[in-house]
Amino acid sequence: MTEPAGGPAGGALAEATPPAESGPAEADWAAAVAAVRALPPDGRVLLICHVNPDGDALGSMLGFGLGLRRLGVRRMQATFPGPPEVPEPFRELPGLDLLVPATEAYPDPDLVICFDAAGESRLGELVDRLDTAGGVLVLDHHASNTRFGRVNLVDPHAAATSVVAEGLLARLGVALDAAIAECLYVALSTDTGSFRFEATTPAVHQLAARLLATGIRPGDISRRIFDTRPFGAVRLFGEVLGRACLEPAAAAGHGLVWTYATQDDLARHDQRAYVLEALIDSVRCTAEADVSCVVKQTANGDWAVSMRSKGAVDVSRVAVALGGGGHRFAAGFTGRGTVDEVVGRIRAELDGALTETGRR
Repeated sequence: MTEPAGGPAGGALAEATPPAESGPAEADWAAAVAAVRALPPDGRVLLICHVNPDGDALGSMLGFGLGLRRLGVRRMQATFPGPPEVPEPFRELPGLDLLVPATEAYPDPDLVICFDAAGESRLGELVDRLDTAGGVLVLDHHASNTRFGRVNLVDPHAAATSVVAEGLLARLGVALDAAIAECLYVALSTDTGSFRFEATTPAVHQLAARLLATGIRPGDISRRIFDTRPFGAVRLFGEVLGRACLEPAAAAGHGLVWTYATQDDLARHDQRAYVLEALIDSVRCTAEADVSCVVKQTANGDWAVSMRSKGAVDVSRVAVALGGGGHRFAAGFTGRGTVDEVVGRIRAELDGALTETGRR
């Protein structure tokens, strides 16, 4: 694939790019298209999504990769940092043949495309590819995105990164087929909570309709993604939910509910860490709390923290203050110390963020 003149956009694009809140400008879309079309016939493309990939990260990456394959890109890999294990609910996604372990990823690709990663820290040991690649394109929908690419398609109004991915595929002239559509539908449905969250707009349903029109089976996909888990996970959820704590006075009276899960919990029930991703949905339904939180141990003294809000509190402000990122309604960060220390920092940041907001 060749471009008549020029190549992947560099520093000049950054000056033309508006703040992340306003989404990509036409110049950004044009630069992204140019970056793909500038690839030489034997160009190597490395697709990267964030550590501990979820449905949006994997679905957007693999769906876009299948679209690039349709364009004729043949030297292409998809990967993510950490252990090369795809969570069980996503092991039937089309395009899994693109995946390689991080240790086998191209060391100096012609183009890196990052998906659903708000910052360089989410790329783990693959972050060095940003320096060795010929070009770096970022597709994301997190308002906290640091715009670490040379070309950045960041739309905080998009319900999922898959919305951005589909938009770029359309501008590249790639028609949807069932394989691409299934990946993007998994991404869209997971990040909208099966179309239940506030980000579910008419445009989201219109995109879903276009994806369904390819013939994919939403019932089968939903059962696989949302409604199937091992019995050991059911028992694990019961134990972890049994230790949930409700703090009605936290978050300036909006309420906080939280719980935690340890590596010992996982080992006792013979479960993998991915099963805990769905736990936040059982916690966030608590009527007395606007903010919900699940603290998941990843190593001794290290915790992956998932936060949700029903709308009164912007949890992304808390996550960013603690080194993470996300959206008003969903955010996360990596905490260190004991559970009580991590939750204590969350309480303090919740109160601080609400106090600061009240002063504006």
